[in-house]
Amino acid sequence: MKKIAVFASGGGTDFQSVIDANERENYCEIACLIASKEGIGAIDRAKKHAIPSYVFAKKDYPDIENLYAELTALLKDKGVDYIVLAGWLKIIPESFIKTYSDRIINIHPSLIPAFCGAGYYGLKVHQAVIDYGAKVSGCTVHFVNEVPDGGAIIAQTAVEVKDDDTAETLQSRILEEEHKLLPYCVKKLCRGEISKDGRKVKIN
Repeated sequence: MKKIAVFASGGGTDFQSVIDANERENYCEIACLIASKEGIGAIDRAKKHAIPSYVFAKKDYPDIENLYAELTALLKDKGVDYIVLAGWLKIIPESFIKTYSDRIINIHPSLIPAFCGAGYYGLKVHQAVIDYGAKVSGCTVHFVNEVPDGGAIIAQTAVEVKDDDTAETLQSRILEEEHKLLPYCVKKLCRGEISKDGRKVKIN
């Protein structure tokens, strides 16, 4: 059975969706949660489900490369096969991405390539969608490469933008879809049912 590590920086609702789906279908082992700081909701969720959690806070390391070097050692020790970014707001250096090439996936709250990249996270994404007047948004699961939100797309779900939407209401509806799409993609990845050829990704 494949082992995953989930990276989170906040409340961990996407993390919870993976936990819940895996408890129903048992398609992977969640080896650990990696948190970007103490006191976040994702850590509480990990404790509730007896999942080991580790904090890698930027302030505790001389530089970002040192942080990820220590993190890499931990993940190798735990035999982690795949990394799932579930609201991870920390910069990831190219050295780490190369180490785990095509083994890191991320969920983003828009239909990539729209409203993504540096500076687009959280409510900022949804407010940008509304300000632009877009009629459709959604969420995207993609592989991670050296370009923020620039990796090959695995799967997407569209969500209508309503005339009276606020960033918060749009976020709420998109989160509902994230909580379906991310576990689905994690399951397919861990079962070997995703193939990738350049930017073309096929789910078998």
